[in-house]
Amino acid sequence: MTQRPYALPAAEIFKAYDIRGIVDTVLTPEAVRAIGHAIGSEAVARGQKAVAVGRDGRLSGPALAGALADGIRAAGVDVIDIGCVPTPLTYFAAWQLGCDSCVSVTGSHNPPDYNGLKMVLGGQTLYGDMIQALRRRIADGDLAHGEGRLTQADVTAAYLDRVAGDVKLARPMKIVVDCGNGVAGGIAPALFQRLGCEVVELFCEVDGRFPNHHPDPSKPENLQDVIRALRDTDAELGLAFDGDGDRLGVVTKDGEIIYPDRQLMLFAEDVLSRVPGGEIIFDVKCTRNLAGWVRARGGKPTMWNTGHALVKAKLKETGAPLAGEMSGHMFFKERWYGFDDGLYAGARLLEILSARADANAALKALPNAVSTPELNLKMAEGEPFELVKRLKEAARFDGAEETITIDGVRVEYADGFGLARPSNTTPVVVLRFEADDAAALARIQAAFRDAIDGVWPGLKLPF
Repeated sequence: MTQRPYALPAAEIFKAYDIRGIVDTVLTPEAVRAIGHAIGSEAVARGQKAVAVGRDGRLSGPALAGALADGIRAAGVDVIDIGCVPTPLTYFAAWQLGCDSCVSVTGSHNPPDYNGLKMVLGGQTLYGDMIQALRRRIADGDLAHGEGRLTQADVTAAYLDRVAGDVKLARPMKIVVDCGNGVAGGIAPALFQRLGCEVVELFCEVDGRFPNHHPDPSKPENLQDVIRALRDTDAELGLAFDGDGDRLGVVTKDGEIIYPDRQLMLFAEDVLSRVPGGEIIFDVKCTRNLAGWVRARGGKPTMWNTGHALVKAKLKETGAPLAGEMSGHMFFKERWYGFDDGLYAGARLLEILSARADANAALKALPNAVSTPELNLKMAEGEPFELVKRLKEAARFDGAEETITIDGVRVEYADGFGLARPSNTTPVVVLRFEADDAAALARIQAAFRDAIDGVWPGLKLPF
């Protein structure tokens, strides 16, 4: 074993799908340089010569991206700095620049004092043990050494050209675009104008303090500005993006939020019209209406684990043309590259809706159900996994048609479903319920309340 050249970064920042933590507390430039050296060493082991590095609009981005680049180069791997861009453009850069590897310095939709790293090496998104292995490299001093070069590249023009060359609107549209002061604001208005849209811009100035609202379109409170703008203007549709631009939120003219599992219905119908019999992947949090919708259009529905890295791995394994998650990550392999891209998903949505006379009616016609948003049961570190393990082993759900345990416990009834799964990113149990009517929803929630109380009494449940 060689001598360890770095202080060992805190274990807590090495998450299931990325590296993430509070800046200058656990995520310091020193920690990121060490992680960069480990990433560069892993790149060497995989035969990779260069890594593209992009960053979102957080105030800590320049210092952390610089530290990351220094670390990668210390392993003898070249770094191509692509500047302040949405995470999907960092993924795109790996294709466009031919290096197949990239790291995005991003805190995604987390508060301003967070930042992190999303990593791809040789076309593979790092997750799970691959991320833990980076920390082990640092601990063991198992690091390559060399002097990589630093160069700059701008892929924005190539990205705009690529999307505009692929997506064609049947008619001009007027839309509201809310970037929540996230990094997507630097490109989204130009992209949609290029496609032929008139854009009402909300918070498209990139500001890492997020002064207007939190950049997380999965939460209804963050879409209220879009709803107001749609009411006060003649725009026909609202799009919202998260802090790093890899997730999409959609709002109808009359203010209804179209959640990602319903967006996926529209995308699946469109993709299956060109890929007959194609497989459509979706995560365990999605509506039970989705599988039947896909089957009715000749597709093969596949339910899978939550987590953008896990879905990307499944997409690669199956060759499916499309996948999506309830969180808002959409993965197009048909006509695109298979990575999650909120901007491209928004463009594809506009292409579909521009062919309809009434975008509002087309969205509202998608099957719907009485449902809850994601509900979070906060617990201590490690406890969510133990609770779900106990549910799998001991809980009985009378009247259930099926219990699915690929990711947590999803209990299917004739008239609805309930889900409890441990989050891989924070110490919470994620709960979600859906049913044909309010009475069925209440009944399913009561069944879960009893089941949870039976295996872990005394918890304060969020439903």
